[in-house]
Amino acid sequence: MTDLLRQYAPILVFLGVAGLIGLALLAAPFLVAFQRPDSEKLSAYECGFNAFDDARMKFDVRFYLVSILFIIFDLEVAFLFPWASAFGHIGWFGFGSMVVFLVVLTIGFAYEWKKGALEWD
Repeated sequence: MTDLLRQYAPILVFLGVAGLIGLALLAAPFLVAFQRPDSEKLSAYECGFNAFDDARMKFDVRFYLVSILFIIFDLEVAFLFPWASAFGHIGWFGFGSMVVFLVVLTIGFAYEWKKGALEWD
């Protein structure tokens, strides 16, 4: 039983540190924030336009593009976690396949950057 607990100890330490960092980040704004809100800070912000306009107004395509780019790079991170946890067992083939995956995503990111998809006028 103690061997089993010893195996899970790093995970518990990681969760504890992550919880402390999360609580610190939640408490920090209340301690250090500038407390004089103006009308601009109190205004509703919803996707770059007033939330109480016509429900049938068109969205700018840049909102969709940014959300799709976020999903793509969020999935990259989701694939990196299991790869990193099994890194000692997958060998050079696993390393090479992840390098190919990251190179393809980097080329896609460079293409989007060159096309101006990340620019916001």
